[in-house]
Amino acid sequence: MHGKLLPLAGLYLVQGLPYGLQSGLLPILLRARGLSLTRVGLAKGLYAPWLFKLAWAPLVDRRGSPRAWLTLSTAALGMVCGLLAALPPTQTGQAGLPTTMVGLLLLLNLGAAVQDVALDTVAVQLLEPRELGPGNTVQVVAYKLGAALAGGGLLAFLPSLSWPLLFLLLAATYWLAAALAWTAPALRQLPWPQPSEHTSHLLQNLLAVPGTLWTAGFVLTYKLGEQGASSLFPLLLLDHGASAPELGLWSGFGTVACSIAGSSLGGALLARHWQSLSLLRSVLWLRLGGLVCQTTLLFHLDTPGANVGPGTVLRGMALLSLCLQHFLGGLVTTATFTVMMHCSQLAPRALQATHYSLLATLELLGKLLLNTLAGVLADGFGPRPCFTVFLVLSTLPLLDLGLAPNTLA
Repeated sequence: MHGKLLPLAGLYLVQGLPYGLQSGLLPILLRARGLSLTRVGLAKGLYAPWLFKLAWAPLVDRRGSPRAWLTLSTAALGMVCGLLAALPPTQTGQAGLPTTMVGLLLLLNLGAAVQDVALDTVAVQLLEPRELGPGNTVQVVAYKLGAALAGGGLLAFLPSLSWPLLFLLLAATYWLAAALAWTAPALRQLPWPQPSEHTSHLLQNLLAVPGTLWTAGFVLTYKLGEQGASSLFPLLLLDHGASAPELGLWSGFGTVACSIAGSSLGGALLARHWQSLSLLRSVLWLRLGGLVCQTTLLFHLDTPGANVGPGTVLRGMALLSLCLQHFLGGLVTTATFTVMMHCSQLAPRALQATHYSLLATLELLGKLLLNTLAGVLADGFGPRPCFTVFLVLSTLPLLDLGLAPNTLA
């Protein structure tokens, strides 16, 4: 099993780099430059290519091998990083990002989305049912570690590490990962796609896979409240006296470390034969309780004189709340991805990449929806109504679990 998990870990780590760049670095830098919460939130529109993975997932299923798609997309990411190395951002006089850089970041997301389809196809075909728990732990942990290195790491080292050197290092990392994808023995054993009778009525065939409708509804809603709160809470702490470098480290390294710890614990529990749906039910209740505490803290911060400056009790409570929610979120993510992969393994092999891409696209859409609109809602209605809505949305996945089909148990 280690021969499978080690190359998957390296590839999922580099897959997390673009997300870390845009979720950990850009929002803090843009907010520190004075951009509104609305404009910071709408910058998440750079993730748009991830929502169209279904456009090329059938190609990965039917044209060429997943290993070839994985190698070419990873090498292309290295090329885009090489171009970004030639475009360092200006330090003053510009409120947003240059148009050329926005275009390259969109290309970076496009390449990462193609890589994601190919890598998930490799994982679905490579892992045995008994390996799903450890496999999804490696997937989630490595991805988040890559996001942390590219997000919080940048905020810590950007003053001493130039933008060109940074992206040249990222380009070299991608090219090494492409070589790993092409030469790893476990990946070379994957079969080439066979002709399929499932080319017509694609959506109907996908939805006919047992458990698909329920899984699609669950992954679309299970992160709505969590993502809205986690994207807005650090920015509100910035408004209440937290410094951008310190907050960047906590929202980068600190929270991701807690998320990785939660994901690792989830994998350990699944490896000990915990049922993923039972684990989800327990952790979702804990997550709801944590969000109640975070919302209460936010309401208190709106009172006169309250702040999260150095040495205050509220500062410690706020950071503890931030880390706790990411720890529980990591547990939830590992269990949910295990359910998704189990559902996709019930599909015919010729549909597995497209099936998993459908579920992963809906999962991402659910996360991006509130992640993007949270700033707009906060600017329009204020933080208090927003967090009340987040609490209501966090109860939806608990209701969904009561309708889970037996095929996914």
